[in-house]
Amino acid sequence: MVEAPVCHNDNPRAATLANRVKFAGVIFFLTVTHTTSVALPPADVLERAKRFFAERVPQAAAYVEQEGPQFVVLRGQGGEEVVIRAWADGGATTRVRASTLFFDQALDRFFSTLPLESGVEVA
Repeated sequence: MVEAPVCHNDNPRAATLANRVKFAGVIFFLTVTHTTSVALPPADVLERAKRFFAERVPQAAAYVEQEGPQFVVLRGQGGEEVVIRAWADGGATTRVRASTLFFDQALDRFFSTLPLESGVEVA
């Protein structure tokens, strides 16, 4: 094992690289999911998301990594990911669900640019 300085939690034993990775996993292990309804077609929502994350989030831009008719996966410059899915929910309503570990504030800003038909649920 590789020895490292003592952890910040004042644990007297030397922290190993494996312990640091284990600790980091605890901090970043839950994704945050945002869900809402909007008054736009699904394709328009996805197109707006691609433009928004490429142009309006300069400190943490994200670009298309994968896409399909109902989803887009955007990858940030540090490897961060945001996944957005938009699908028709019956009539003229489109449901949108997005999940991320890093882009929570940017997702909130993105949703504020859409014509929402319901509040944004965060789980």
